[in-house]
Amino acid sequence: MELINGTRMPAAYTMGREPSGRDLLVVAVKGTFRIPAHGEHGRLADEQVPLITADAFTGAPGMSAPVYEMDFAPRKRRCDVLLLGNAHAPHGRPALRVPVDVRVGDMHKTFAVVGDRAWRAGIAGISASDPKPFTSMPVTYDRAFGGADDRDDDRSRHTAFTRNPVGRGFHKQMRSEWVDGTALPNTEELDRPVTWPDRDYVPMAFGPIGRGWEPRRRYAGTYDQHWLDEHFPFLPPDFDEAYYQAAPLDQQIAHPGGGEPVTLVNLTVDGHVGFTLPTFDAPVHFFPKRGGREDGKLVLDTIVIEPDEGRFTLTWRATRPLKRDMFEVAQIIVGRKAPAWWSAREEASLLLPVILAAAGPTGGGPAA
Repeated sequence: MELINGTRMPAAYTMGREPSGRDLLVVAVKGTFRIPAHGEHGRLADEQVPLITADAFTGAPGMSAPVYEMDFAPRKRRCDVLLLGNAHAPHGRPALRVPVDVRVGDMHKTFAVVGDRAWRAGIAGISASDPKPFTSMPVTYDRAFGGADDRDDDRSRHTAFTRNPVGRGFHKQMRSEWVDGTALPNTEELDRPVTWPDRDYVPMAFGPIGRGWEPRRRYAGTYDQHWLDEHFPFLPPDFDEAYYQAAPLDQQIAHPGGGEPVTLVNLTVDGHVGFTLPTFDAPVHFFPKRGGREDGKLVLDTIVIEPDEGRFTLTWRATRPLKRDMFEVAQIIVGRKAPAWWSAREEASLLLPVILAAAGPTGGGPAA
């Protein structure tokens, strides 16, 4: 299969699969844009970030916070809005607590970033120490409420905070020596500060959530003996494509069309940044080996903002169901081509190759 990329952005294709077992042809295009001056449209960056082919983490895979998720999900019903970076104290002056705020179109999420704290546990009970001042603080699920409680010698008593097992501050066992001196989270809801180790706080960050965390893992379906006997190696029938959404629910929006306003507060050294998403009409054309041209459109379904890098990336996707396999499609064209290019292509397709073969001694076939 040939992919012709008519954009200035990385593009690639791969295969996906529905729970029914039907194969899918997935095309992804990813553009990197510079965060512009206040109020302007983002402009395409000279250096383009490549499409990501494997999940990346802050540390050991599965034991630390996800940073980037692969760009080849078969489908996303909604658009993920993700942000990776740091909270910055206003005017660069050390602060104990800083509110951060992200708005993209109708999406609005805000929470507090707090200086380093530790649990104090003793005869008087459990309390949090005063926060230390900071000027910059990473905003990541590693520093959000959560974690694993695995200090007990009895492994059956080990537990984890399933909404964020890589975080900090969570304890189920309240033995003073296991709690005292351990870190509290650096993020929390504005109106619900973290004050006790085993309560059900909402982990606050803007990055992707783990594939095995709640509530995402419930969309993955049921993998049991019935699945092994009746459906393996295909996805289980109760698999839900919501599993492909990497952002938490409050960071998912309808697929943008371009022009949506973006506002960031206390997530850059300037304190306040605003711009609008660029508009990109993204056609895609499939040319099956049998049949005529099929026209589609790429849909924007992933936004990743990286304020400290001065950039954001947009990923568009198109998915085509396959009757047999991807080899039934001869060519994919992404982006716009000039009319003269299309005319030249049509003319070339009308030219039939002529193969000349020398006659054999009897005139009945090619010479040996």
